[in-house]
Amino acid sequence: MIELVKKFCNRETISYLIFGILTTIVNQVTFEICKFMGVNYVVSTIIAWILAVSFAYITNKLFVFESKSWETSLILKEISSFVACRLFSGACDLGFMVFAVEYIHINDSLAKLCSNVFVVIINYVFSKLFIFKKKS
Repeated sequence: MIELVKKFCNRETISYLIFGILTTIVNQVTFEICKFMGVNYVVSTIIAWILAVSFAYITNKLFVFESKSWETSLILKEISSFVACRLFSGACDLGFMVFAVEYIHINDSLAKLCSNVFVVIINYVFSKLFIFKKKS
């Protein structure tokens, strides 16, 4: 049990959670601002996703996974992998939003918050295993 706690309670995991929460705040606040401005919840979700992904890439690269290289080929690889994985989780986010709001009639703000929990978890797995994977 202690080994399991040590495995998950480290600088990387804790900083990912902190920046994951901040990314979720960027996502949720952007979504609410768009909604307040009269933008449809689907379009609001897409705009929020774009801003959150931009914020997440920068913070994940610099502070979470400490990928310090600015070599062009590495940046292109990281960004393309990051965006591809985020497109997948973004599609899951959007699909859940449509399902929750249109079919089971959950409040869109609550649905967005629930969706963000799943998105943070899946994005960590993608980032850890594929995008910012440390070379052995």
